[in-house]
Formats: sequence, structure tokens, C-alpha cells
Amino acid sequence: MKLHVPHPGHHEALQEIIEVKEAEGLDEVSEVYMAGAPEVIGSGRATLHSARISDIKAQVEYAHQHDIKLNIVINPSCLGGYHLTHEGYKLFTWYFEELNKAEVDGVTVAEPYLIELLREYPMETVVSCIAHVDSPQRAEFFEGLGADTIAVDTNINRNFAMLEAILKAVRCKIKVLVNEGCLYKCPFRHAHFNLFSHITSSRSPLMGAQSANIFSDYYFDKCISIRVRDPSQLIRSPWIRPEDLKEYETLGIDNFKIAGRANAVNWIINCMRAYARRSYTGNLLELIDCPAELSYTFDLDNQRLEGCIQQWQNCRKICESCHYCDELTTKVVKVQKK
Repeated sequence: MKLHVPHPGHHEALQEIIEVKEAEGLDEVSEVYMAGAPEVIGSGRATLHSARISDIKAQVEYAHQHDIKLNIVINPSCLGGYHLTHEGYKLFTWYFEELNKAEVDGVTVAEPYLIELLREYPMETVVSCIAHVDSPQRAEFFEGLGADTIAVDTNINRNFAMLEAILKAVRCKIKVLVNEGCLYKCPFRHAHFNLFSHITSSRSPLMGAQSANIFSDYYFDKCISIRVRDPSQLIRSPWIRPEDLKEYETLGIDNFKIAGRANAVNWIINCMRAYARRSYTGNLLELIDCPAELSYTFDLDNQRLEGCIQQWQNCRKICESCHYCDELTTKVVKVQKK
């Protein structure tokens, strides 16, 4: 198993992650990833710290000294067309060249055009889950563009037939996100990614030199409120329990990515331990990104979810006639006591 761990972006966090990894013998951790520079490009998710090229080079050197790879994530779902201008082409090719000089191991992108640009460099080209690869046909298209690894759409995390079909259709590596807690088939997903793509860029082509000064994150607020009103949505989310990684390995998937680079390093390390050890006792929501805040409202006893993967492996996703997750919610989801 290869575990890909989020990294907030500053050198101290990287050191702490690697120190814990080595002290506790978490050999499954093979790579850390962090956001690229907002001056160049935004990101599909919230970003706390973005390292400049000189800092990236120093962090790559440190990671390599400890046999850890480093991946830079530049995965906005929208670039406002800037990437197809002469200025955009020059900026992105310059940035990729600088990342290559810094000996970055891989770059994660969602935009097909950037995938093709990366073919000129030896760095691993990773397709983000934001590209919504959810079928063998779509996986074949992205492999044809130059993908070395594809992080599949989290909506198919529990669709084992589809995962198996994708594995058979392509030669590139397949990666799954293990702890994303977004709503299953979330109606806000595309719009939310687009929002972050612009507000995480200090050079947004749609807004000039300044990012938008939004008054609230509508999509996040709606996401929270839906689950507070209907806790069964917590169960339907496409997260994967640490104990169930073996089921994916049986399929032939051995690359697992922990989401959450905008979280504190202590939270990241807690997730890293759980998934590296394939075991967690306590409230599973403490490991779930997007949104981790729900762990203060609900308690989802991970031990009581043992065996549920057998149902989800063959789930037809017709909730109105199934009600498995509704019934499970009444048994395992408890409201936190004040």
C-alpha cells in the first residue's frame, strides 16, 4: 500500500509529518502533497499556505532525504480561459519548468490542457478527483492525454464494479481518496470547486489582481445544514474506513490518498496513523475531511461499521427502495452531548 498524505505547505509541518512517520514505523506513507503558488494558479480546495519555488526545492530535498516523494497540487476546475492565452501558456510552462528544476516528483491537475503540457516533463502527471473520472471511458480519455495516475471521482468509491472496469480499461495507476466526506452526488460540487479555484488565486483572470471578497461560503453552509437535518447523508458519503482498505487492494488498487491539506498538522497526523495502521477506534468523523466540523455535532462509532462494506460493495444506489443507510444511521450515528 502507498499512502499519499496532505501537507499544509510550510516546512515545519513537513518535518513533523515525516518525524512521526519514521518514529512510528509508518512505512506505508510514500508521498506528501501540497498546494502550488496562488500567484500562478488557484486550487480546487481551500489552501492555508502556499510555498514559493525556493521553499518547494528545500522541502523536496528534505523529503527525498527521507525517501518520501513530494507532489504539487494545482487543480482548479476553472481557469477562466487564462490558460489558453499566450500569457497563460508562458506562465504555466515557466512554472512547470521551475517545479521540474526543483525535482518535484509529481504534479496534480484537473484541467486537460495542463495534462498535455506536463507531457514535456519527467514529473508524474496525476489527474485530480476534481476531473470527475467516474467511468472507464473517461479514464481512457485522460490516459490518452498523458495521465500517469488518476484519482477517481469519489462518488464511485463504493462502486466496485465501476472501479474494476476502470482498472481493466487503463494501464495507468488508479488512486482513491479515502476520507472525503462530501455529500454523495453533491449538487454543489462543481460550483464549489469553481469558487475555490478563483478565491485561492491571487491572480484570478476573472477578477483582476484581487480575489473575490465573498460574504460567505454558501455551498459549505448548505452542505452542513443538509446533514444536520438528515444525518443519513453522513453514511452515504463516499469515505472509506481504514479497516476496509484491504477490499480495495483485493481489486488491485494500492494507492490511497488522504484528503485535508487545509487542516492542522495534528489532524493530518491522526489520519495518517489511522490509515497506515488500517485501524481506528472512536468517532470516524474525526478522520473525515469536508467537513471535519461535523465531528463536534455527531458521533459515528467506527467499530459499529464493521462489515458494512459488504453491503456497499454491491449497492445499486437506489436509496428510495433500499433504506440500508437510513436504518444504519439510527443505530450508529449519535448526537454529541453538550
